[in-house]
Amino acid sequence: MGLIKRMLLPFALLALGLAGPVVASASARDRSDVVGHVYVNDNTAGTNTIAAFDRHADGSLTSEAGSPFAAGGAGTGSGLASQGAIQITDYGRRVVAVDAGSNQISVLRIRGDGSLRLQSVVSSGGALPDSVAIHGHLVYVANSGAGDSNYTGFNLGHHGRLFPLAGSTIKLSATAAPADLLFNGNGTKLVGTEVGPSVIDSFTVAANGLLHAAQDSPLAAQGLGPFGSEFRPTNPDQLFVSNAHNVGAGTGTISAYTDSRNGNLTPIDGSPFADDQTAPCWVEITHNGRFLFTVNTGSGEISRYSIAPGGALTLLGSTPVGQTGGVGAVDARLSPDGRTLYVDESRIGKVGEFAVNGGNLTELTGSPVSLPAGATPAGIATN
Repeated sequence: MGLIKRMLLPFALLALGLAGPVVASASARDRSDVVGHVYVNDNTAGTNTIAAFDRHADGSLTSEAGSPFAAGGAGTGSGLASQGAIQITDYGRRVVAVDAGSNQISVLRIRGDGSLRLQSVVSSGGALPDSVAIHGHLVYVANSGAGDSNYTGFNLGHHGRLFPLAGSTIKLSATAAPADLLFNGNGTKLVGTEVGPSVIDSFTVAANGLLHAAQDSPLAAQGLGPFGSEFRPTNPDQLFVSNAHNVGAGTGTISAYTDSRNGNLTPIDGSPFADDQTAPCWVEITHNGRFLFTVNTGSGEISRYSIAPGGALTLLGSTPVGQTGGVGAVDARLSPDGRTLYVDESRIGKVGEFAVNGGNLTELTGSPVSLPAGATPAGIATN
């Protein structure tokens, strides 16, 4: 996986020694201001677990009683180098997480108090699953193992069971190293990034859930190592992709594309857009579609962009991830109200908390909060 893999593996080892005890339980605070929850795929070696936090009105986090919760499968104990290793279903009732160490996918029910109950575990249909995409009852997973790399589809049943979708598997090359898989906002398109050959796979989604490759798919990326990606929440035809492996410090870029009706991707004028940081990997866009944040794993900064109506990006600056310089920070996810950005700091086994004000970020007092000892976190989700 090149630069990212070399970065994340030592950070994962450090996390084993640096992660402190889990933060104080939510019972230590008044639960009346709990407005939601945050979940992290711990990707722990052996028995995988999901860390759960109460999310308070001020954006701060406290550990959910009973956390971490057994995921049902096994983690790898090392960084996954992917985006979307844990997702919450559209209706907010369940968590779907990869168990990369046992080649499985787990579904857990979200109880009323935010705690989790395991509902099912199923084979991922390949090796080393690392990213999940969900739209309604349709679930796709990216398997990144060199011997069995593919995209495979499932239907999510009413009782939290995943049923393999016949004819859905799309095989990838042994060097594909898919990093992210995602639907657009209306579920008509699905896109995957392949870090190894630096290409982007683009598909239209049929009514039966099967994928049809666009004529120009796979598309050569505009930089090396296309990694994190996100469709604009306010425009399902605009796609943004980070280019993480460009050679040299400060050479990262973000590409912007228009996704046509038939799935063909066309670069937006001016794309790719300079990041001025190293290894931009994880991408998150504000719910109003006006600002984009990307976590630069190599330089420990979060770059901030404004997004023009046509999709062009303007770099506003960057915000450091405070503790240990932020090097090794990975996945990022906004709270549903858009007021807080949570960042998975894999190097130190913690979660950073940032207040969002337009395109500006300010790290909260008390940030970051600790994950369970032994966590090598991959993916973060909020409700």
